Amino acid sequence: MFEKRTKVLLMLPPDVLDRARVLAGKATAALKLPVSLQIVLRTLIGEGLKREDHPALLANIEDQAKAVRHKRSLARSITDIKSSQL
Repeated sequence: MFEKRTKVLLMLPPDVLDRARVLAGKATAALKLPVSLQIVLRTLIGEGLKREDHPALLANIEDQAKAVRHKRSLARSITDIKSSQL
């Protein structure tokens, strides 16, 4: 099923990770099969990619991209202030 693999480091907020763990537990109980966190995350990514034109998905992507841009901008500002004080 997964002949070609690439490793990815995925950083998630604790609440998102907890929700994925709960989903894995529910799937394990419902399917009576062991369902790992990795299986759940892989499935969620795959299902999300099938809905790439969905407005809510695009809005979420936009929000996350803006949040990353804002954090990076703040980090640069702090670095600039510290270097100008030296």
